Amino acid sequence: MNNPAKWLRRSLCFMAVSVAATVNAEQISMETVAPSSVAGIVPQTMASFWAQDGVDVQLSMNQTLTKSLLKMTQGALDSAVVPPNAYSALVGGRAPYAGMGDKGAALAQNVRSLFSIPASVYHAIVWNDSGIRSWADAEGKRIFIGPPAGSANEQITSIVKAGGLSEGQYEAVKAPWGAAAQNFQDGQFDVLVSTYGLGSQALSELSLSRDIRLLSVKPENAEPPAGLGLVQRTIPAHTYPGQQNEADVIGWQAVLMLAVKKDLSDELAYELTKSYMENRQALADGNALLQELPSANPLAGVNAPLHPGALRYYREAGIEVPESLTVN
Repeated sequence: MNNPAKWLRRSLCFMAVSVAATVNAEQISMETVAPSSVAGIVPQTMASFWAQDGVDVQLSMNQTLTKSLLKMTQGALDSAVVPPNAYSALVGGRAPYAGMGDKGAALAQNVRSLFSIPASVYHAIVWNDSGIRSWADAEGKRIFIGPPAGSANEQITSIVKAGGLSEGQYEAVKAPWGAAAQNFQDGQFDVLVSTYGLGSQALSELSLSRDIRLLSVKPENAEPPAGLGLVQRTIPAHTYPGQQNEADVIGWQAVLMLAVKKDLSDELAYELTKSYMENRQALADGNALLQELPSANPLAGVNAPLHPGALRYYREAGIEVPESLTVN
């Protein structure tokens, strides 16, 4: 700018507005997973947009989402990214909430949803020189199925089953997400089933260190079971530099939902939803891993009732809402 004094006045004005917005913002707590995952990138990036709309999000990363869901049901957390299958497991008293019974179902009544996030894609990875070219070849092998007590266990075992192996035909290995890739490189298991954004730089770098092969679910099992928070997704051959698949791979993509505690104010739920919906294109423009957001159905995979504030937004926007999500 040619006029430094004018630039300074504008900068000071902007800072004053920003400070005022921060002071007047309503603060909420939120938890999500790894910063580099789609489920981590979306709330991180949205935090600045939410702040502009008067919502100060205090975001905690690298959390176990099944535990975040419980914290939210108990009122100790305002919001979290939640796997739909974790919510249904809480309602039904299934693992990782086995033994809670009716108490789990009662706690689930304290959760409301805002929108879904098309998250990362499950990649079933083996070293190309391992001799494993299909799931049948992985019988008796060590397979990573996610962290202990995580909702991913159910999803990954379903993927392995769709590939042709039943539980008991392989050795299931559980470990924290953060250690999984290194453990795979160290030879602690033979098949790494983990989530990556399609075209992930991290997986590209892994494939450059040593050629990889991706395992596909069987074509007749291409459609994921209902209620798992998964949708079908094709991983093209040669997506990664060292990927040796000659044909496209049938995989499954995780769908997560942003949920809030039931007694969050209608206005806050409305602003969180409206701001996300209106800034999806900006998120996609800023990160190649978020290209799906603008065209994604914001209610795909959502299985918790919508918060009245979110429902208000969708009705104003003319977005059709399944009747099953309108029960409050």
